[in-house]
Amino acid sequence: MGRATARAPMEKQPEALKAPLFKLLVEQLDATGRRSVLDIGAASTPMLSLLGRSRCRVEIADIASDDGIARMNGDEPADALVELAGSLLPRHAEEDAAIDVVLCWDIPNYLKPGALSALMRAVAARARPGALVHALVVYSERSMPARPGRFVPTEDARLVNRGGVVGEIAAPRYSPDDLRRIMHGYEIERAMLLANGMQEFLFRLQN
Repeated sequence: MGRATARAPMEKQPEALKAPLFKLLVEQLDATGRRSVLDIGAASTPMLSLLGRSRCRVEIADIASDDGIARMNGDEPADALVELAGSLLPRHAEEDAAIDVVLCWDIPNYLKPGALSALMRAVAARARPGALVHALVVYSERSMPARPGRFVPTEDARLVNRGGVVGEIAAPRYSPDDLRRIMHGYEIERAMLLANGMQEFLFRLQN
């Protein structure tokens, strides 16, 4: 009789997070005409597939990379940071390529106030008035993963973080008032506290 082989424990899969404002944003894209979407996180096939249901032009600017975060958090003057942020975004001259929606994921948590302000100024220069910005901000926890997450949508527009275990660092825990001050020119459209303790935001670029 053969010896039983011990099975390795199954790796626990990350839970899908209900993100109502992200789902609302996707539904609005489905119901409207062609839109230009800027994803400042890492590209994923499920995300491109989900956005592909709508008439979306999708652009990727992987600011979530270690190099992108480190460069944005440098000590350059404000105007130089805006120029740097602009160089990390896709460039388009066509009017119909102006940005309508920005997916920031949890990247704002990893940017210093000056870097986040510069990034959003660079986005505003490429966006239409009224453009929407989606973000996930650490709210209740004092620590967060050492690197930005890699959020992948499910078929029903929930979010799964495939970022893996990367250690922890202190979280800035930006408050709504902090974000209003840092993201000058954007207003909070809606905000919701999620089951994982993050606050989900939709910002709107003012005219």
